[in-house]
Amino acid sequence: MDNSHSGFDPRVVVITGGSKGIGRTVAHAFAAEKARIVLVHYDPDDAACDETLKSLTEKGIEAEAHRVDVSSFRDVNTLFENIFSRFKRIDVLINNAGITRDTLLMRMTEQDWDAVLAVNLKSVFNCTQAVIRAMIRQKGGRMVNIASVVGQTGNPGQANYAASKAGIMGFTKTVAKEVAGRGITVNAVAPGFVDTEMTAVLPEKVKQGFLSQIPIGRMGTPEEVADAVYWLCSPGAGYVTGQVIHVNGGLFM
Repeated sequence: MDNSHSGFDPRVVVITGGSKGIGRTVAHAFAAEKARIVLVHYDPDDAACDETLKSLTEKGIEAEAHRVDVSSFRDVNTLFENIFSRFKRIDVLINNAGITRDTLLMRMTEQDWDAVLAVNLKSVFNCTQAVIRAMIRQKGGRMVNIASVVGQTGNPGQANYAASKAGIMGFTKTVAKEVAGRGITVNAVAPGFVDTEMTAVLPEKVKQGFLSQIPIGRMGTPEEVADAVYWLCSPGAGYVTGQVIHVNGGLFM
């Protein structure tokens, strides 16, 4: 925990894209320390989010969820004002919200491009800016942005997604430099091929193609990504900032 966070007050943790997949697993990692958890999602319905909330509250965790379009600057600011008014602080921000609209560039519509950049990249700006002043006043905080191996390597059919994730990497390094003197660390975790709902829909042939490129020879688990995210928010990572931690089984080195 950062120095400003004295006593035994549980940390306040905000996770976007927190209803399922990596976001849900990250929430469970923070549940182990009895953090107060705020999940943000934009699913068509609340089913997945309700399931995540239930699993957290059953562990005695103070958790809540909000359905917010994180690509909307106004809606994000309203959300964070609400969180600050009740909790008075935010200690950890995990920017995990993401979508795909995969297709080759020559077929990609302007809507495909704009939607992915808005949800995956603009949301990171929106949420980070919404917490930054408070973290500076607190003289501490941790931010972790979820990037992707394709932000580093590129991937056919994902020009929009790869651009958004590469953007997250550049954004992470820049904000890290801006706030390092205030006790705030800003890092990114770049998962490779991870077993989530997002990858479950891929054709078997595509999956096999991916697996053949991974030296460790298997998909990653959401838990392996969450462990890296959680470590970056732990006391042991106090001297780590502006980094992109790759969790990819050797797919990119």
